[in-house]
Amino acid sequence: MKSKKLTIAEVEYVAFYLARKFMKWNEHIPDFSTRFPNILESCLITPFASFGGKIAYRGISGKAATLFYLMIKNHPFQNGNKRVAMTTLMYFLHKNKKWLRVDNQEFYNFAKWVAESNPKLKTETVKAVEKFIKTYIVKL
Repeated sequence: MKSKKLTIAEVEYVAFYLARKFMKWNEHIPDFSTRFPNILESCLITPFASFGGKIAYRGISGKAATLFYLMIKNHPFQNGNKRVAMTTLMYFLHKNKKWLRVDNQEFYNFAKWVAESNPKLKTETVKAVEKFIKTYIVKL
């Protein structure tokens, strides 16, 4: 089954809205219009990239791991990147008839770990994200 892509509109109306509504911390998430141009688009396109006819990221977990990593590390928003990345990941999985069955605090701690990871270790970090996803992924 081919993975379903996310659109900018979905991130704005679903993931971004839900992150603002349900994931409250001391810092607010700024309006969607304050995002940095083209960075979010790149985060959403990259997991589906191919080169020379070969798919760069295999399977739902490979695409999801890349999406999650990029949403956190590329900072498409002024604030709330981890929260929006968590919500976007869950929406992406749901759209593809999957879900993560994981404790909220463990999930957030993992997102913080990704945010604090060394960018020079991107490949290793994405593999760790993929392993995390594979550990907790369930079919809907």
